[in-house]
Amino acid sequence: MPHVLSVHGGDLYDPSKWMSPHRHFLLRMWVKRLLRRADRLVGQSRNTIENVHSFYDPALAVERIPLGIKRPVVDTATRAEYGFRDDQVLLVTVGRLVARKAMDQLVSILKDTGRPDAHLLIIGSGPQEPVIRQKASELGLTERVHFLGQTDERDKFRLLQMSDLFVSTSQHEGFGLVFLEAMASGLPVICYGYGGQTDFLIDGVTGHVVPLNDMAAFTESCRELISNQETRRRISAENRERVEELYIDNCARQYEQLFDELITEHSARENAGKPK
Repeated sequence: MPHVLSVHGGDLYDPSKWMSPHRHFLLRMWVKRLLRRADRLVGQSRNTIENVHSFYDPALAVERIPLGIKRPVVDTATRAEYGFRDDQVLLVTVGRLVARKAMDQLVSILKDTGRPDAHLLIIGSGPQEPVIRQKASELGLTERVHFLGQTDERDKFRLLQMSDLFVSTSQHEGFGLVFLEAMASGLPVICYGYGGQTDFLIDGVTGHVVPLNDMAAFTESCRELISNQETRRRISAENRERVEELYIDNCARQYEQLFDELITEHSARENAGKPK
């Protein structure tokens, strides 16, 4: 039976994990065998395809089909419902609180913006929460860093839509669906330029994409967008338009086309091998 193998960031490469397959000979060989046996390979980003070629087999043909999100259906909410004020600037991030996300950097960046009206909303939970809380306490930001925990989809999109900026200090993303959710919510995105998100995030257009771990550039990007409401409005409209190509129906159409092609090729090979 012909099959398509879709590979994703953490399956192949996770710089924060000692047991990431790319670090170990036996795991690399096992993954390489799986990759070579597939009839078609799909990577969700150029970064993932580069990792296939760099760590596993440079000769493999890999097609790129981006991931997608469902079009969010959101009932709007007021900030007061969640305990925030209209005169506050809300920076929001979404993700597991793990080392790869480096969210303690966001706490330092919040401090360095020099904006006492800026608050950081953290949606998600994980083992790094005590570390991030300690950082907020050390910097005197306990009242401005809000740990919202895991939320359902309704609350997540309500919080995104009432925020001003989406920020991520993740050290690597194979694709980054949370960036699409932010774009669909009309948020400018500030993040590092290492990972699959560089396929669809453009510095100065969708927000700011800054060099990995350049916290000074990240802070300056936050200051700029916090101070310039008109720029935020322009980017908001741009992101809502750009994300239209990255909803799940477009992703599904590309996979359907790939399946059709593979089935046709497989049928032709089977028919060619039958006696006449």
